[in-house]
Amino acid sequence: MLSSDLRRQLEALRDGGQSVDGILEILRDLPYQDMGFAKIDHHRPLRKGFPEVVLGKGKSPDQISEIVASLSGRGNPVLVTKTGADAFEAVRNQTPTAQFNSLAGMITVPAENATSLMEGVTVITAGTADLAVAEEAAITAELMGSQVSRFNDVGVAGLHRLLDIIPDIRRARVLVVVAGMDGALASVVSGLVPAPVVAVPTSQGYGSSFEGMAALLSMLNSCSPGVAVVNIDNGFGAGYLAAQINQMAPAPDSSNPGEQ
Repeated sequence: MLSSDLRRQLEALRDGGQSVDGILEILRDLPYQDMGFAKIDHHRPLRKGFPEVVLGKGKSPDQISEIVASLSGRGNPVLVTKTGADAFEAVRNQTPTAQFNSLAGMITVPAENATSLMEGVTVITAGTADLAVAEEAAITAELMGSQVSRFNDVGVAGLHRLLDIIPDIRRARVLVVVAGMDGALASVVSGLVPAPVVAVPTSQGYGSSFEGMAALLSMLNSCSPGVAVVNIDNGFGAGYLAAQINQMAPAPDSSNPGEQ
């Protein structure tokens, strides 16, 4: 439940369209619901504007299914990250509206009254191997109300591919740049666009990439200002931050790349 939802219910109570018992039923599981193996934070949309997101890794299919059922039907989207087909089958048995994206390893349940998406988020990958993490970021941003443009396989080994899309990416309010290997793409993109860049290092690369540590350190040491870095393979965190920035930031003037 969002603040606007609670306000609407309280106004209905004032005007006679809602009962005290109805309000109590709505508030019953606030701030959280204790399921024994998990405590579901139903209060989070009131604090953060977006419901609790479920990390599927380390949870059994039955646990994920029970959590999704608890979160569903409250007017908010539901999102499970880092999960698989077995968990989706269990979820779908209880929540038929659930959807599964096998590339991103995500289960989603759309909001009951989804609104139109706000333009402004662009997700870019250095290579095809980074697609899973990038899709996790894109789906997260979309569930949070942002329209996402995607540009894939434009890494620095063939810089002309990136240069071809400069007019498109300069129209973004915020960019998510996903790269493994040396992670150099985030700095290059940041130096070419006026919008902030959320950099996501991935665990893709050869031995000395140390499963993403090389990309992470490269992004943290970017010489281009305006780069924020999330953890290795954390597409969800990047998409979440990008959607928040998109809701707050004015559209950049693409005719003057030096201005924000």
